[in-house]
Amino acid sequence: MAFLLTALAAYLLGSIPTGYLVARWKNIDITQVGSGNIGATNVFRILGRGPGIFVLLTDAAKGALSVLFLPGLAALVAGAGSPWLAALAAVCAVLGHNFTCWLRFKGGKGIATSAGALAALVPAAFLVIFITWIVVFALGRYVSLASIAAAAVLPFATAFTTRGELRWPLVGLTSLLAFLAIWRHRPNIRRLLDGTENRFGPKKEVAS
Repeated sequence: MAFLLTALAAYLLGSIPTGYLVARWKNIDITQVGSGNIGATNVFRILGRGPGIFVLLTDAAKGALSVLFLPGLAALVAGAGSPWLAALAAVCAVLGHNFTCWLRFKGGKGIATSAGALAALVPAAFLVIFITWIVVFALGRYVSLASIAAAAVLPFATAFTTRGELRWPLVGLTSLLAFLAIWRHRPNIRRLLDGTENRFGPKKEVAS
């Protein structure tokens, strides 16, 4: 029962479409402008720095809160816990963000939500991928490329920074999250190969 409660609660928390809601508050359908993505990068480009940062932090909080609090609450209700509940919460929160039930199971790419979950679940590995993201982004100004690079490094960072009996299961988990993140970036990969991917830049004006 604790596993079911954790999975459901984490999915629902992750499924809150922050970027979509922020844009709708400004009378903009974020799914119809820019890249059409509900994530922080598209919000930043369309609505500006303030809304973009808010969406980034809120999406990350969805992942972190799922890992830090939902397993304990589920264990309290069900009367039993497991070290696997935090890992399950991380995956389900990202799945909720990427395939939100509120937008016909379409969503973001899960980078911010994954970052929040990983910061809570494997903080040392998160630090490694965060540095990777910063370096790659600084060199090319491509958010997508930085995210793909960070995702590719994640399983290796987890293997080298994690000890104990959960080490290899966590490597498996982070490999799954890395695959999901890269898979969600398929259109970006095609544009990067074609040389048509947009670098991170200023806000675009959109009529409200």
